[in-house]
Amino acid sequence: MSDATPRSAPPVPTRMRLRPDLAPLVEQIPYLDVAEPDVARRTLKDLEAQWEPADTSAITVTERLIPGPAGAPDVAVRVYTPRTPGPHGGLLWIHGGGFVMGSLETEHNQCVWFASRADVVVVSVQYRLAPENPFPAGAEDCYAALRWLADSTDELGVVPERLGVAGCSAGGALAASVALMARDREGPRLALQVLTFPVTDDRMDTPSARSFHDTPVWSTPQSVSMWRHYLGEGHEQRETSPYAAPNRADDLSGLPAAHIVTAQYDPLRDEGLRYGQRLMEADVPVTLHQWAGAFHIFDSFGTESGQRSIDELVLAVHEALAE
Repeated sequence: MSDATPRSAPPVPTRMRLRPDLAPLVEQIPYLDVAEPDVARRTLKDLEAQWEPADTSAITVTERLIPGPAGAPDVAVRVYTPRTPGPHGGLLWIHGGGFVMGSLETEHNQCVWFASRADVVVVSVQYRLAPENPFPAGAEDCYAALRWLADSTDELGVVPERLGVAGCSAGGALAASVALMARDREGPRLALQVLTFPVTDDRMDTPSARSFHDTPVWSTPQSVSMWRHYLGEGHEQRETSPYAAPNRADDLSGLPAAHIVTAQYDPLRDEGLRYGQRLMEADVPVTLHQWAGAFHIFDSFGTESGQRSIDELVLAVHEALAE
């Protein structure tokens, strides 16, 4: 991989009308050069080092190695357990990062918030990353983590009927994939899937994907590199599994209720909206919030709009899994 230094963020397109609390952030957001995974990983780690850690006083945090898929290495998970009396609901959390970057640290704060505020046990999974481990490695790791969560409900103090899966961006793709796997393999029954700014379609043939080549945080050129790393060179000429790109699934019936978040200036916007629409057409209960004037993962930057989005997600998880 190249040792090139990270590039600065692309300029803000003049056509964008961002929310007032988000507009000032654009010049501060580093460019995650997914074409060069090593560069992107270093940039993300530098960014993570600047984040103030969330308060963990209301929860306990432990780390485990659990059995991976058959013939594969063990999988690292981090378990966030509320100190309040249980039993609790259980939420498998899958971090984002374009399938090529991210770790248990990337969305640590989000896991703390959901465990402490939604009052659920959160299991965060460190799945294998592409391009070193292309599909289906990461998806199978995440499904193994769900199986472990379901098999460990007594130990974890979790109600078996109150299980959910959640993920952001590429983590949203993996969360949706895990929900499909659980249905198709007659695995653990899920009560909820939370998909925020989800990746769902490798075809990238939507108005937002065709238009947003210079948007903050994430743009279509990054998606092109992401899919190449995850599915391999020449993937356009091969059939794509729905467990890689959930919008490829022919049948979305029988899936758990979904809470989906999309953003106006995100190339992934339309595929997320389409997935939500298809779930509704399959008679799956869906709550969908499309944020005007926002960009990809805007709720990761501590703004008023971001806090409102997180509060909404925490409430959705609490209502579905903790009550």
